[in-house]
Amino acid sequence: MPTLLLKNANILVTMDAPRREIRDGALFVRDNVIELVGATSELPQSADRVIDARGMIVLPGLVNTHHHLYQTLTRALPAAQDADLFHWLKTLYPIWAELTPDAVYTSALVGLAELVLSGCTTAADHLYLFPNGSKLDDEIRAAREIGARFHPTRGSMSLGESQGGLPPDRVCDSEDAILRDSRRVIETFHDAAPYSMCRVSLAPCSPFSVTQDLMRESARLARAYNAHLHTHLAETRDEEDFCLQKFGKRPVDYAEYLEWMGDDVWFAHSVWVNDAEIARYAQSGVGIAHCPSSNMRLASGIAPIVKMLRAGVKVGLGVDGSASNDSSHLLAESRQAMLLQRVGSAIARYRLFADSFVLSENGGDSARPHALTARQALELGTLGGARVLGRDDIGALEKGKAADFIAVKLDRLDFAGALHDPVAALVFCTPPRVDLSVINGRVVVENGELMTVELVPVIERHNRIAREMAECAGAR
Repeated sequence: MPTLLLKNANILVTMDAPRREIRDGALFVRDNVIELVGATSELPQSADRVIDARGMIVLPGLVNTHHHLYQTLTRALPAAQDADLFHWLKTLYPIWAELTPDAVYTSALVGLAELVLSGCTTAADHLYLFPNGSKLDDEIRAAREIGARFHPTRGSMSLGESQGGLPPDRVCDSEDAILRDSRRVIETFHDAAPYSMCRVSLAPCSPFSVTQDLMRESARLARAYNAHLHTHLAETRDEEDFCLQKFGKRPVDYAEYLEWMGDDVWFAHSVWVNDAEIARYAQSGVGIAHCPSSNMRLASGIAPIVKMLRAGVKVGLGVDGSASNDSSHLLAESRQAMLLQRVGSAIARYRLFADSFVLSENGGDSARPHALTARQALELGTLGGARVLGRDDIGALEKGKAADFIAVKLDRLDFAGALHDPVAALVFCTPPRVDLSVINGRVVVENGELMTVELVPVIERHNRIAREMAECAGAR
C-alpha cells in the first residue's frame, strides 16, 4: 500500500482527545488511513510521497453538514436579495424548476470545488427537487470527480400549494415516486463502511413542503437501511407559526410526533428552540447543522449554539445553499459562527441588564451565555461536523482516522502580525483558501490549486446555465 509522509509543519492541530497542537508536526499515512502522528523527529523520514509542510499550519479536513449545491446557479439574484425565507423561496422556486441533470451536475462541481478550496474534505448536500429528469446521481458523479467525501441526501417535496404547502405543485413529486427513488439511491450508492466516500441520507425538505406520511415513511425506510435522516427545522418564526396553525405543534414537537428524533437525525438551523427543546435534542442524540451566514442573510435569527453545546447537543457547521449565503467557504463559516455567538452573548447581556436594572462590570456574568472561542469554532467545523454526520473515522488527526487533512501557509498577508497564535488566526483573520488538501489519502489541492477538475470550462458552463435558467423563468 502506498505511504505518504507530511513533515515539518509549524503547527499540527490534531483535534484528538487532549486537543494536542504539535510544533514541528508530522503525519504518516498508509493508503487512506493515518498510521502515526507526532513530532517530525519521532516519525519515519521517508515514504512513497513526502510533503514538506514547513511554514504551514495543518489541521483536520473540515466537515460541511448542510448545503444546497444547485443554488450556486441562483446567487445574488436581485429579486431575492432582501427577502426573508418564505418570500425568498417563493421567488426562487420557479427558477429552480428549470433545473436539468447537467445543471445539477455542473452546480455541484462548482460548489464542491469552492468547498474543497476552503478546507472542506467531507460535504453533506440537500437536494430536494428533481425537475426535468434530474437525479441525486448527477451530483454524486460530480463529487467523485472532485474527490470529496460526500454525504448526499435524497430530499423531497410532496406538499404543493394546492394542498396547503409552500412550493408550487410543479416542483413536487408523488410520495410513491419519492419513496421508490429513495430506496433506489440508498441501494445504489449508500456505503456505511468505515472510510466510506459516499453515504446517502433521506431528507424530506421541511414541515411545510411534505406530508406527515412522507416524513414517517422516509424515517422508517432510512432506518431499515442504516441510513441517516435530515431536514430543515425551526429556522424562522414564520415556520413556527405555520406549524402551530397547521399541526397544532411547535416544530420540535412535530418532528418528535413524526418519529424524527434520535442519533440518526440531524436538523439544519434550529434557530427558534427553547431550553426544554435543547434538552430533548441532547437526550435523543439529534445533531444540528449551524448555518450562521444563511441565518444572517435571511434575517432568521441567532441559533443558541452555546446553550446547545453546554447541554451536550452535537453541533456542526453548514454553509447552506449559495442562494442564502452566496459563498461556499467553510472556514469563513467557522469565523461567522464565532462572531455571531458573540453578538448573541452581547444581546443576552443587554436583556439581562434591562430586565434586572442591575449593572455589573460583566453585565451579569453568572447568568450570561458565553461566546465561542476560535478553537471551539474550529472544533464545530471538524469534530462537531463528524459527530453530526455519525462518523467516528474523520474529524481528527490521530491513528486510525481517515487521511483527510488540510494545510495553510502562514507567511501570507492575511496573517501578518497574527502569528502570536496561528490557530486562532485561522478564524480571526481573513479566511484564506487552503494551500494543500488531502482527502482519503489523495492530494486534491496542491499549491492552492484544485488538481482533479479543470475549473475554467466548468465556470463558463455554469454561468451559461445560470443565465438560461433565470431567462426561462423570467427572472432577469
